[in-house]
Formats: sequence, C-alpha cells, structure tokens
Amino acid sequence: MALNTRFDEFLEFPNDFLFKVVGLAQKELPDLVVEVIQQHAPGDYSPTIRASAKGTYHTVSVRVRVESKEHIETLYTALGKIDIVRTVL
Repeated sequence: MALNTRFDEFLEFPNDFLFKVVGLAQKELPDLVVEVIQQHAPGDYSPTIRASAKGTYHTVSVRVRVESKEHIETLYTALGKIDIVRTVL
C-alpha cells in the first residue's frame, strides 16, 4: 500500500529522519521499535523515551538514515504494525 507522501519534494536523500513512535507504556516498546527499524535500516540506534503526563503512553524517538521517500514510507508502515503502537509521527 503506497502512502502517497510528498517527502521527496521537501527532503534531500540520504537524510537523517526522526521517527517518533507513540505506544502503550510497556517496557518492550523501545526494543520492538528498534527491532523493526533494524529490519529496514540496520545500524546502531539509541532511542530516547518520554512518558506521557499520565504515564499511559511512551514516545520513542529514533533518528534513522533513510535513502528515499519509499524508505520512509516502508518504515512508517512497519512501525505502525507493532501491536502496542498507537501513532507514528
């Protein structure tokens, strides 16, 4: 499924792109996010985690070297398929 984004109009590639993944506040969330990213963009990642005000959700931020608009779209789609993920920004 193509996302029909316009990243290629606004970004030059390759690019260090910041993904923010919002999911349920479970200890495995950062590991799941990095695992999916590793499948599509192998590398050494150090995610940062922030808790929501009530502690129900965590935001995992990871900067990833992407090669194209399609690469970004693939990562968005794959990260969104994680069961405990609610939003990918």
